Amino acid sequence: MYKVFQITNLKKDFGANQVLKGINLTVNAGEVISVIGSSGSGKSTFLRCLNLLEKPTDGKIVFGDVVQSSAETIVVSNCNVLDAAFDVTKYRSKVGMVFQSFNLFNNMNVLKNCMVGQCKVLGRSKEEAKANAIKYLQLVGMDKYVNARPRHLSGGQKQRVAIARALAMDPQVLLFDEPTSALDPEMVGEVLDVMTTLAKSGRTMIVVTHEMGFARDVSTRVVFMDQGVIAEEGDPQQIFTNPQQERTKQFLSRVL
Repeated sequence: MYKVFQITNLKKDFGANQVLKGINLTVNAGEVISVIGSSGSGKSTFLRCLNLLEKPTDGKIVFGDVVQSSAETIVVSNCNVLDAAFDVTKYRSKVGMVFQSFNLFNNMNVLKNCMVGQCKVLGRSKEEAKANAIKYLQLVGMDKYVNARPRHLSGGQKQRVAIARALAMDPQVLLFDEPTSALDPEMVGEVLDVMTTLAKSGRTMIVVTHEMGFARDVSTRVVFMDQGVIAEEGDPQQIFTNPQQERTKQFLSRVL
């Protein structure tokens, strides 16, 4: 099975505060991994380290399958310096990120939001970028809003545009950082519907979420984080009906 990520002993400190204390995880192509846990457990920091929005303090991330000689290896030393030759922008184009706060460009309309990265990072022509953007805006049900500015959209619409923007870069994996947490309850469903469609299409996804229904029903694997470590992981049926760790049981008893 093709490995998208091989993560070994990943750590992240903020001053004296050790947020990630040694994360070990392998992510296979086509998996949908939901990362659950209490606020402050390190979930979002873990995701931001994978995308290199935060530089890990220590550990190793291998992106791509070494066996197939297509790996882009990031070795992060304890002095927190990445290899100067490593192209972070190119890497991020393959490791797409969807944020809880949308992060759309307010001075651009929906179509241009989904085109700019393709043109600047991938070097696509405007015509190619436009066609690709429209394809993914159609997929998320936002193609009728190509000329709208973000300020005229609802939260759910903004998040669907943000997902289309990430997809337009043709990433190998999509990271979702609590994509529904900033939405009004009635808008959560429309975003989860899009994410479910993506999951069923075979896309590789890592989703930090408080939506336990999504984690239980859509994920192929659930990772429970607690105090900067992976306390338990397994298939959704096992995690939700027969958790092995007492801390997992306590968390689920509160949120379900």
